[in-house]
Amino acid sequence: MAEPEPSAEEVLERLRQVPVSDLLLSAMSSVAQLGYARLEPEGRDLDQARLAIEAVRALVTVLREALPQETLRDFEQVVADLQLAYAAAVSTS
Repeated sequence: MAEPEPSAEEVLERLRQVPVSDLLLSAMSSVAQLGYARLEPEGRDLDQARLAIEAVRALVTVLREALPQETLRDFEQVVADLQLAYAAAVSTS
């Protein structure tokens, strides 16, 4: 039996409990994954990949004070890896 859909009030209450930093961290991870996907030969879109790289880099800056240093280092490495993958994709295009 399926659970009933939460009411708008229940959804709003849940959102009030979610730290913005958690939501941005999740978004940063999703955007990084999309960036990598846009660098794959089958779905290559260099403009979208570049946008993803810039978005992740911006979020790292915004979250600098809100996240543990280890997490920030991990995402700084993700940005560097995306940039290298982007450069490789550009050179083969």
